[in-house]
Amino acid sequence: MEIQVLFFGITADLVGKNSIILLVEKKTTIKQLKYDLTKEYSSLKNINDFAIAVNEDYAEDNLMLKKGDIVAIIPPVSGG
Repeated sequence: MEIQVLFFGITADLVGKNSIILLVEKKTTIKQLKYDLTKEYSSLKNINDFAIAVNEDYAEDNLMLKKGDIVAIIPPVSGG
Protein backbone atom coordinates (compact mmCIF):
# COMPACT_ATOMS: atom_id res chain seq x y z
CA MET A 1 0.00 0.00 0.00
CA GLU A 2 1.11 3.55 -0.61
CA ILE A 3 1.85 6.18 2.05
CA GLN A 4 3.52 9.58 1.95
CA VAL A 5 6.39 10.45 4.27
CA LEU A 6 7.18 14.11 4.95
CA PHE A 7 10.55 15.21 6.30
CA PHE A 8 10.95 18.39 8.34
CA GLY A 9 13.98 20.35 9.51
CA ILE A 10 17.22 18.42 9.64
CA THR A 11 15.52 15.21 8.48
CA ALA A 12 14.90 16.77 5.04
CA ASP A 13 18.60 17.63 4.87
CA LEU A 14 19.57 14.11 5.92
CA VAL A 15 17.56 12.39 3.19
CA GLY A 16 17.87 15.13 0.60
CA LYS A 17 14.11 15.37 0.06
CA ASN A 18 11.06 16.99 1.65
CA SER A 19 8.80 14.03 0.95
CA ILE A 20 8.67 10.56 -0.56
CA ILE A 21 5.98 8.11 -1.55
CA LEU A 22 6.59 4.67 -0.04
CA LEU A 23 5.10 1.30 -0.76
CA VAL A 24 4.72 -0.59 2.52
CA GLU A 25 3.16 -3.91 3.43
CA LYS A 26 -0.29 -4.05 4.98
CA LYS A 27 -0.08 -4.17 8.78
CA THR A 28 3.07 -2.03 8.81
CA THR A 29 3.54 -0.28 12.14
CA ILE A 30 5.41 2.94 12.88
CA LYS A 31 8.15 0.81 14.43
CA GLN A 32 8.54 -1.16 11.19
CA LEU A 33 8.45 2.04 9.14
CA LYS A 34 11.27 3.51 11.25
CA TYR A 35 13.31 0.36 10.66
CA ASP A 36 12.64 0.47 6.90
CA LEU A 37 13.55 4.16 6.70
CA THR A 38 16.85 3.65 8.52
CA LYS A 39 17.71 0.80 6.15
CA GLU A 40 17.03 3.05 3.15
CA TYR A 41 18.50 6.23 4.68
CA SER A 42 21.31 5.39 7.10
CA SER A 43 21.54 9.09 7.94
CA LEU A 44 18.27 8.67 9.90
CA LYS A 45 20.01 6.47 12.47
CA ASN A 46 18.61 8.69 15.26
CA ILE A 47 15.01 8.33 14.06
CA ASN A 48 13.93 7.15 17.52
CA ASP A 49 14.76 10.64 18.81
CA PHE A 50 12.30 12.22 16.35
CA ALA A 51 8.56 12.67 16.75
CA ILE A 52 6.35 10.85 14.29
CA ALA A 53 2.93 12.12 13.29
CA VAL A 54 0.36 10.32 11.16
CA ASN A 55 -2.32 12.46 9.56
CA GLU A 56 -1.31 15.36 11.84
CA ASP A 57 -1.60 13.36 15.10
CA TYR A 58 1.44 12.20 17.04
CA ALA A 59 1.86 8.43 16.78
CA GLU A 60 3.34 5.67 18.90
CA ASP A 61 5.42 2.76 17.57
CA ASN A 62 2.50 0.32 17.67
CA LEU A 63 0.22 2.39 15.39
CA MET A 64 -0.77 0.44 12.27
CA LEU A 65 -0.49 2.42 9.05
CA LYS A 66 -3.31 2.56 6.49
CA LYS A 67 -3.32 3.19 2.75
CA GLY A 68 -3.01 6.89 2.01
CA ASP A 69 -1.62 7.88 5.42
CA ILE A 70 0.65 10.90 5.59
CA VAL A 71 3.54 10.36 7.99
CA ALA A 72 5.64 13.28 9.21
CA ILE A 73 9.14 12.83 10.63
CA ILE A 74 9.72 15.73 13.00
CA PRO A 75 13.10 16.35 14.63
CA PRO A 76 13.45 17.93 18.08
CA VAL A 77 13.19 21.70 17.95
CA SER A 78 15.09 24.12 20.12
CA GLY A 79 14.60 27.81 20.34
CA GLY A 80 15.83 30.82 22.13
